Amino acid sequence: MNTIKLTTAQAIVRYLAAQYTVVDGKEVRLFGGGFGIFGHGNVTCLGEALYDHREELPLYRGQNEQGMGFAATAYAKYHLRRRMMFCTASAGPGTANLLTAAALAHANRLPMLMLCGDAFLTRLPDPVLQQLEHFGNPTLGTNDAFKAVSRFWDRITHPAQIIQSLPAAIATMIDPADCGPAFIGLPQDVQGWTFDYPTRFFEKRVHRLRSQAPDEVEVAEALALLATAKRPMIIAGGGVQYAGAVTELTVFAESTGIPVVETIAGRANMLDTHPLNIGPIGVTGSDSANTIAKEADVIIAVGTRLQDFTTGSWTAFDHDAKIIGVNVGRHDAAKHMSMTVVGDAKKSLKALTNDYKAPANWTAHAQTERAKWTDYVAKNVSYGNGPNSYAQAIGVVNALCDPRDRVVAAAGGLPAEVTANWRTLDIGTVDVEFGFSCMGYEIAGGWGARIAQSENEPSKDTIVFTGDGSYMLMNSDIYSSVLTEKKMIICVLDNGGFAVINKLQNNTGNESFNNLIADTPTATKPFAVDFEAHAKAMGATAETVSNPAEMAEAFSRAKASDKTYVIVMQVDPYEGWTTEGHAWWEVGTPHITENAKVRDAHKDWESTRPEQRKGV
Repeated sequence: MNTIKLTTAQAIVRYLAAQYTVVDGKEVRLFGGGFGIFGHGNVTCLGEALYDHREELPLYRGQNEQGMGFAATAYAKYHLRRRMMFCTASAGPGTANLLTAAALAHANRLPMLMLCGDAFLTRLPDPVLQQLEHFGNPTLGTNDAFKAVSRFWDRITHPAQIIQSLPAAIATMIDPADCGPAFIGLPQDVQGWTFDYPTRFFEKRVHRLRSQAPDEVEVAEALALLATAKRPMIIAGGGVQYAGAVTELTVFAESTGIPVVETIAGRANMLDTHPLNIGPIGVTGSDSANTIAKEADVIIAVGTRLQDFTTGSWTAFDHDAKIIGVNVGRHDAAKHMSMTVVGDAKKSLKALTNDYKAPANWTAHAQTERAKWTDYVAKNVSYGNGPNSYAQAIGVVNALCDPRDRVVAAAGGLPAEVTANWRTLDIGTVDVEFGFSCMGYEIAGGWGARIAQSENEPSKDTIVFTGDGSYMLMNSDIYSSVLTEKKMIICVLDNGGFAVINKLQNNTGNESFNNLIADTPTATKPFAVDFEAHAKAMGATAETVSNPAEMAEAFSRAKASDKTYVIVMQVDPYEGWTTEGHAWWEVGTPHITENAKVRDAHKDWESTRPEQRKGV
């Protein structure tokens, strides 16, 4: 057997560079590169190895490890999990900063490989810089925290272990059912230790994502149930796109006449103008989708994990409605006593396509409801008859953007406003991160999405919607985008704090407190941030506009620009929210209080609880 002596770090990087996948019939590297910030825990050994492979695996220098992780997940999402990135961080706080990003990737079922420094295996220099000491368990450290937020976790204690660990990590990340982040801890001494690795370990390998066919018995049972449906509905989730099943979803819906509603992750499964697209469902949904959801007797849930914003905390459906869970993941397919069809959405939808036809009056009813919602959105996004709002800004951008531009949003009020008001112009162009609802994803995720987009669609734009709260949390990748010439258009909609949580606070009877800057008790001299000047200081072009009409003009200038462009507009924190379309959402409210408004709000909130399905 031929062997080659390499350090652990050198072997890891050489192996990653030899991994390929097939995208649109072409072989490309599985890893588009990586994001890295060096410290003493990864610069000397892993840094040395990455330098020698900098052409095959380009390394993007992040400004914050959390942002690197967000960028990596957005990259994987753009590529529909067919390509991915690695992140490397030093030992201690550098690695700890990746925890939030790992949780986001885990919640969203997105692949990301983390190669992180760890304490010395020999323990000879212990305790070392940034090492946590657990007096009764010397093996326990910061990296163990990733066990809760990783699909695969390992700590390399001998160079030979990567022969088993790396293929297992990749197998997890490319598995449609188990997909998620993989963590590999690399003790600083082990990174530099050598081993005689078999040369065949580094031979080129082409990975193909598994496409699991559904069980014939499950398909037959689902078809039998569907045959009884008088008011069927399809919930289309993000898994439809990951399975490459958009065409199959459309064919299935058109052949059966079954109305389709979309989850937040499933936005852009169908064009806005498709006659069977009845709108987004749930808490951030549409009146049209929620109306038919309440009336449906059979619900085909395709590629969705049925989280509470989709199900209205399980009040969105009739108690007697039957659910068919079509999902490659058994865990998701079986939720709420669903009849399961465990398999790839592409193959499963083909298998479920037969001669069934939904009653014409039911389809027509759904389309009538959608027409009403379309009229509402048109009015909601128009401007001139109310204060500046998220919806108006969304309408401006929607009207002027290219159909293939990619829209990125995340936590706060914008996921609801984008989900409800954005009119899909092309398939797979919307990334609303709401699996983890993570502030700070917007700009960092936009950077990662733009890196991916520039590989395939360099003439198109990545458009980021962010509030002032998320901007303040994480904005340094504006600099990253300028540094790497990965242009974004960033719309900063400033409502003076955490306005959507303030709205929830008020809706539950509470007074505004510690959410808006103006209502922060320890803010002795509240003032507005000059976001324009701040963005310019990081190298972006930026301007502040007063209203949506000016925003339209600024957006045209941003489209023409060749570098990251930031547009700032103040929006009203109290008025202008999308008021229609919402389903009930369970939040914890005080069962006893001396505040009459809070007490009344609690009673009102609980009044809808009888509509909540109890798991069956």
